Amino acid sequence: MILAPRSCPSRPGFAITTRILRATGGKVYGDDAGMKLVVAGCSPAWPNPGGAQSGYLLESGGRRILLDCGPGVLARLREREPWPELDAIAITHWHLDHWGDLVPWVWGRMFGPGEDTKRPELWIPPGGAEMLEGIGARLGFPDMFSGTFDLNEYVDGEPFETAGFEVTAERVLHYELLAFGFRASANGSVLAYSGDSGPSDALPRLAQDADLFVCEATLLAPNPEGGTRGHLASDEAVEAFEAADAKRLLITHRPSERPLDSSLEQAHDGMELEVR
Repeated sequence: MILAPRSCPSRPGFAITTRILRATGGKVYGDDAGMKLVVAGCSPAWPNPGGAQSGYLLESGGRRILLDCGPGVLARLREREPWPELDAIAITHWHLDHWGDLVPWVWGRMFGPGEDTKRPELWIPPGGAEMLEGIGARLGFPDMFSGTFDLNEYVDGEPFETAGFEVTAERVLHYELLAFGFRASANGSVLAYSGDSGPSDALPRLAQDADLFVCEATLLAPNPEGGTRGHLASDEAVEAFEAADAKRLLITHRPSERPLDSSLEQAHDGMELEVR
């Protein structure tokens, strides 16, 4: 486990490099080398001070996919480029802190600086296309999402190819909601992302032998009342990480009011990691 304490609030001067080429520890990593993670946002269901909510940008081979797109993420991406030129976006579930910035993404592409940019693929949970059409109809634009994104619904447990990545979505335990975690691989590197999850056998499967496991730990302690779970405590995230035999654990979705043990590595807005 990497032992480097971090905090989640945003950092000034956040920037996304559109190329992976950079020097690190005497080595040079190019577009064909492994994978890079940029944390665009990592706050829980309420934003940490100055922070964006869930959004994790993966880059490999010159292609880019965003895992979740919560409130504040689009603004973070726009701090580096006028409009984010992404190949794909994938959404784990429909709680607003994981997809809310798809709406301003639509407005920016329909009426603003994204008008002439490419139409990214949008991978969503089963049944999501109908749900988005209904939201669009309520807002007066039934085709607002299908016009902005190339909509695709993934299938539980079945890998799909997008943006040069192979991604598998597997259902996790998040109350009674249809929710998923992701396993993404490209150029020999593997990243697993829990999404929002309580204790679930799916988590070690998703993170099996992964180079990096980005795992939520929203709670200070397991839910004392029992019942259907929706989130993890940090000890439970560590248990899933160890069961998966993954290389590195990155704790995310952590409220700033809940301090994390200093032995654990915590995500922060603007964090960049080589995944290898």
